[in-house]
Amino acid sequence: MAPSLPLNRRRLFQLSAAAGLSVFGAAACSTPDSPAPDKTLPPPDGALGANFNADPDTMGWDELQRSGAKWVRGFTAMPDLDKHGATENPTVKTLLQAGDRGYGTVLSLNFPYFPDSHKQIPRPGTPAMQADLARLDKLLPAVMDKVDILVVGNEPFIECPKSDWNNGALNDFYETVAGHVIKARKGKTVLHMGALNNLDDPKWTGAGTERWMKYVRDTPEIAGTDIHPHVGAPGDVQAFLDYVLPKLGEKKFLVTEFSLVQLWKKHLADRISAEYAAKYHVPADTKVWQVIRNALRQPFPKPRWDDFLRTSPWFENNKHFLTDQITKFRATGKLAVAAYGIDQGIAALKGADFGPETPPWLLNSVFARATVQKNPDGTAAPNYAWLEEFTALQNR
Repeated sequence: MAPSLPLNRRRLFQLSAAAGLSVFGAAACSTPDSPAPDKTLPPPDGALGANFNADPDTMGWDELQRSGAKWVRGFTAMPDLDKHGATENPTVKTLLQAGDRGYGTVLSLNFPYFPDSHKQIPRPGTPAMQADLARLDKLLPAVMDKVDILVVGNEPFIECPKSDWNNGALNDFYETVAGHVIKARKGKTVLHMGALNNLDDPKWTGAGTERWMKYVRDTPEIAGTDIHPHVGAPGDVQAFLDYVLPKLGEKKFLVTEFSLVQLWKKHLADRISAEYAAKYHVPADTKVWQVIRNALRQPFPKPRWDDFLRTSPWFENNKHFLTDQITKFRATGKLAVAAYGIDQGIAALKGADFGPETPPWLLNSVFARATVQKNPDGTAAPNYAWLEEFTALQNR
């Protein structure tokens, strides 16, 4: 998996999250009596939740309730805490509102030392390390005993220079952060370390990931680790389980992001199906990415969007990915919470520029706010394939 793929998404999420009041927040203000989930919160034992990443702007309480989700996950970039108080951070604010409504909540902490930033990951005792610990001191009082699961890190091996993966620097940083969080932990909040990426590629494992898993296993206050299997084939997810399960001991794992985005990307330059071209009078040489771009520029009626994906074998043949993977995760007996993308989010901001190299995250989501016309009541329409399975998976 090319590391640049999730990096572009992360930068966009951070820009979006800083852009103002989320739809969650707006919904909470405009419809304060809208119902909370009419169910008892399940324990973090094989649960499937809704992931909005750092982009709560695009998801309302109505769609969340329609999905049947009982858990909600998001991440926040720690430097954003320099701009405002912790409770005004869009992700934190949304998760606190979700908790008040009876949802289980998962917050991941993103320390964005990206490989192309030419920054070292901070060394313990340096001013840069102290700055990150000061941000933690702003955040932790606002979330401890309020969020159910706090994940130390978002995608650490993506979010730091590759030169720091195996020299101890990455581990020193995250162990220092974890130690700081452990001292502040209280109440119901459970701690995990997160998240490991690209474990299907041997280049992404080594001394750093080995030490990561040892720290998780040997630290009593840490409940487990997180993994993010964004893969090019369904079978590639197994490599993530093969790596972490033997190293977890009695601990559990999270899967706060997972998808077939790499598979979808391989097919963006394919021609559309003859069936779709004939039915919608589209030139036969039209490419998949062009259809997506057109839908982002002018959202399709839902039947047309569904036909586009239904007649694409690379998608149709994998439309049970969500059910298959959750079944596999649960069968281990060690899954705490998995979270799947709830809406298309940032795709709407990049619609005019969508091209053959754009990561097609928008094909994964449960709802299709960006590519499909809204329902008559103004709510987002479901994406093809995912809503029925997502809802069914809430009832084990």
